[in-house]
This record gives sequence, structure tokens and C-alpha cells, in this order.
Amino acid sequence: MELHILDHRLRVTSINKSGLSHFTHPLIKLIFLRRRTRCKFFSMTETPENYTVLLDEEGFKELEASSDLQAEGSVWLPLNVLSDAVIASPGSQAPGVTKIAESVIAPLARRHVSVFMLSTYQTDFVLVREKDLPVVVATLEEEFNIFREVGGESLLVRGRDIADGPHKNAKQATQAGLQPVLIPQNRFCVMSLDPDTLPSIATTLIDVLFYSGSPKEDEVPSSGSDLERIKFFSFSLIDGYVSLVMDTDTQRRFPADLLFTSSSGELWRMVRIGGQPLGFDECGIVAQISQPLADCDISAYYISTFSFDHALVPEEDIARVSDVLHKQRMDLTTT
Repeated sequence: MELHILDHRLRVTSINKSGLSHFTHPLIKLIFLRRRTRCKFFSMTETPENYTVLLDEEGFKELEASSDLQAEGSVWLPLNVLSDAVIASPGSQAPGVTKIAESVIAPLARRHVSVFMLSTYQTDFVLVREKDLPVVVATLEEEFNIFREVGGESLLVRGRDIADGPHKNAKQATQAGLQPVLIPQNRFCVMSLDPDTLPSIATTLIDVLFYSGSPKEDEVPSSGSDLERIKFFSFSLIDGYVSLVMDTDTQRRFPADLLFTSSSGELWRMVRIGGQPLGFDECGIVAQISQPLADCDISAYYISTFSFDHALVPEEDIARVSDVLHKQRMDLTTT
């Protein structure tokens, strides 16, 4: 199998909902005028708390410093796994983080490496801090041929090429405790779009991202039972590929003939991870969810945001997912 360290240096940021209007122009520029900004990696996700904007350094330059903008201090590098088992047509069955739970997510968690996940319609990105790269390569090089993309070329990387040998993280990550999960009642779609037709949905996309508003969005419980509904919309434009995640109510606002999904038209349910905002230095959170789902052969898209994590699982599997995660909690609390 091959692991590619992509040629993007990324920043993870959060924009307060009350301050979004200050960033509307640069964000619209990043979405629709990417050739002018030279931003190649852009993702924006709305949750009840805030907007998470994940973008490369060229895009980050477009966002002016503000009290409404928080930026996690590290530079992050996206990893992408390529293998016969992982490569599939976009939107095909069995997508998501569970494909790489055992080979990537779990080993990094054991080495106390924090990860930030972004699943898209086309592929899955595992983000690691740039300073953790020597540990990442040393951990995964027995399982993968590791390549680093530099200037359009893929160069084979060995642990000895970037460090004297395996070493501990410069800043020790903390092992996350078992996180509570919430299951909203929304049904979600994972979709894509021909980038050439992006202008055709511009009005709707701008309205959904910037002007829709979210009733009762301040009523999200911090822990406990299922949510009735949750405000969640994710748009990604990465190396020219568009990916969208939206609930079925929002989907009906878009032209049906422009957005496409898998041939099965599968619907997804969400598992929202975390009772309180998660810390970036906590490791093992993704593994807590992805490993038990992988053991049960349940597919999952996974989208990390500035405050919480979110896993999308096939609608027909949601009862089984709830049982699996409940059993995991019971097993851990009784040991």
C-alpha cells in the first residue's frame, strides 16, 4: 500500500457565527475565484457552534486577523492512502475512515499522534502536525511505501530521510478519555459536483453558507440523549474536486440535476463525538469511533471540526452503530 504526504501546508481555523459577515468576501473569493487566490485546499463546515475553515497557507493569507477568527497554532499535512482495497470509484460502497482504521488511525493513536480527519466524496484525508511527521513516518513505514509530493513529483520517503530515528513528539499529546456521542435525527447526503458547474449553484450555496440562519442552534445539549436535529453543512474544494455534505432538507434547495451521489443514493446518519469541545492535543478520539466500526465492517465518513468530530454512517446501520458504541462504553466502564 502507498501513503502519500500531499503537497499542502494547512491551517485549521474557526470563525465565530456572529463575525461571519467580516469574512464573507474572502470566503466567497476562495470558493469561486480560486485561480486568483492560488488556494488548492479549502474546506468550510458549519456546525451549531461555529464555522471550521481548513485551508492551505495561500488561502490563509486571505483571512485577516480578527477576534472572530481562531487559528490552531500548528501547520498540518494531509496524508492520503492509496491501495487496491482503498481506491474505489467516488461515492462507492464502504467509504471512509474505517478503511484505514487498523493500518493508519490506530497505530498513530498508539504513538500519541493527534490527527484531524476530513472525509470527502472522493477520498479521505488524515491530517497530522508537520512537527509530528518523523513519528508518523517511523510508525507507518513498515506497512506503507510512503511518498511525499514535492513540486508535482512523488518522492519515496524513509524515516531516516527526515529524522535520526523514531522519537517522541515534541509536545506530548494526551490520551483522550472515552467521548460521549450524540445521534441527531437528520438524514444526510454526501454529494459532489462538476467544478465547472459550481457557478450554477452559486446563489444557493452562498445563501446556505452565509445567510440561512439556524433556528434553535443554541439549544445543542452538551451531553446526554439524541438531538432532534443539528445544523451541519460541509463544502470542500480540494485540488479542483468538490464535495458537499448536507441534510436532506438542504439538499432540496439545490438543483437535482447538478449534484450527484453514489448510484445507490445512500442516505447517512450522524454520530457527533464529544460532550464538550475537543482539544487538539488529545489523541485517540478518531480511533475510538473508527476501530469498533471497522471491526463490524460499518462504513463511515469522518469530519473533524474545530470543536467536535462527526462520523456519518449508512442510515440502515445506525441502530447497530448505536449498539456497538454503547457496548464499547459499557465494556470500558466495567474494566
